[in-house]
Amino acid sequence: MNETVKVIAQNKKAYHDYFIEEKYECGIELAGTEVKSLRLGQVNIKDSYASVDKGEVWLKGMHISPYEKGNIFNRDPLRERRLLMHKYEIRKLIGKIKEQGYSLVPTSVYLKGQRIKIELGLAKGKKNYDKREAIAASSAKRDIERKMKEYNR
Repeated sequence: MNETVKVIAQNKKAYHDYFIEEKYECGIELAGTEVKSLRLGQVNIKDSYASVDKGEVWLKGMHISPYEKGNIFNRDPLRERRLLMHKYEIRKLIGKIKEQGYSLVPTSVYLKGQRIKIELGLAKGKKNYDKREAIAASSAKRDIERKMKEYNR
């Protein structure tokens, strides 16, 4: 059962703004024209987040551009969409989110076989000094790689 995975969109800003502690794979409830737009890569998850409401997980702020040939069947691009997860995973998330500082952030949208999946990250917010440390570490790593490349020539 070797399913191919094709990444449609990634949320790199999530890794910059949050510490991602756990990741969950979940399905998403979509209309037909939304699926066609997603397959064309017309999605933005940069400012989106997920929340648990009445035992269901909802994705808010994800923008799926209207399908060009969809006419009357197109839905609101920013509507809330239900995420499909197992009940035990939702209960676990409810417990974690009630702890201070945790939130659910989508990190990527991808095709797994024929199905569209979303990877949710259980995230804790970074402070400004954490972000500065991460930037300094990545620039130091880049400098080291550059020096090694020059040295190996």
